[in-house]
Amino acid sequence: MIDGITTYGSEELMEYLAKVIDPVFVCTIGTTETSLIPGLSGAGASPELTEYTPAADAEIMVLGHVECMDEIPQTVVGKAAAPTPSMLTKASLEIADIPFTIVDAGCKIKPSIECNRLGNEYGRDIRTGKGVLNPLEIYENARELGAELARRHPMLIIGESIAAGTTTALGVLRALNYDANEKVSGSMPHNPHDLKTKVVDEGLKNAGLNPETDNIDGLQAIGAVGDPILAAVSGLVLGADGQIPIILAGGTQMAAVCAVVKSIKPSFDFSRINLATTVFVVGDETADLLGLLKQIDEDITLHSVDPKFDESEHEGLRNYLDGFVKEGAGAGGAMFTALARGVPVEKLRRKIEKTCS
Repeated sequence: MIDGITTYGSEELMEYLAKVIDPVFVCTIGTTETSLIPGLSGAGASPELTEYTPAADAEIMVLGHVECMDEIPQTVVGKAAAPTPSMLTKASLEIADIPFTIVDAGCKIKPSIECNRLGNEYGRDIRTGKGVLNPLEIYENARELGAELARRHPMLIIGESIAAGTTTALGVLRALNYDANEKVSGSMPHNPHDLKTKVVDEGLKNAGLNPETDNIDGLQAIGAVGDPILAAVSGLVLGADGQIPIILAGGTQMAAVCAVVKSIKPSFDFSRINLATTVFVVGDETADLLGLLKQIDEDITLHSVDPKFDESEHEGLRNYLDGFVKEGAGAGGAMFTALARGVPVEKLRRKIEKTCS
């Protein structure tokens, strides 16, 4: 048992993590124009600014500041803004001395940094039924990158930054005929399930897909009602091909990745896959991450990380306790890895506070 971590499933990974010399963190960024729908995403001060959040998150991690927009992305909550989770990720990777790389799965706003680019198309509004124009290209390029990373590192920790990602995840889970309505999380205390369901229903209709009667595969689902990150992370996982353990750093979005992976390769061994996310996602009473994972595969282990923000004097971080932000940019997985590698939770929280200040 490690203070700050609750595990649902196998605890073997934590023993392995403590000994791994050179894991690598992969932050996959992308855009879906679905985030422009008013009331859908809180990953930005306005719907228009959500398109800048992924690029800004990558710049924060690499440069320590943003260049693609005037201010660091935030969720506005009263007098104190809830800081973007990329700040939590940055602090965790620094304190645990974990190298990282940025992968652009398809961003509308490009970050001012060097990164691996998997395709030139960004995600469209899934209500059109054409959410991703080039899912196969993204997936194949990601497979090659995943194989290369698996040859160079003994473990991958894969995070993601995309606004409206829980809605596109709902779209893909629904397309693959999972019972996902009112089970996905969100970045605001009020989870707009009715709006998310309506958006997905419209997308499936315009794509001409009926999950109850059609045999829909993972890439087809992404192309219709998904986003570029789902294609990219699925490719990274299958490119590594079970050779090494993988931490999927996230919640709902990573559950959808597992569903896509199982669709593409039904025999995939999920015992080497661990999801690591925040307690704010796992404890989200408006969602059911554990229920989603059990539908997909019983062998998936979930780790819930509690950074003890209730003991923090940083007002913005305390907003996480009220259901704002919850997760993003692989924050849960980055914090999990730092704790599993021996960083005390109090020391990690102080590092996060300093980074956010």
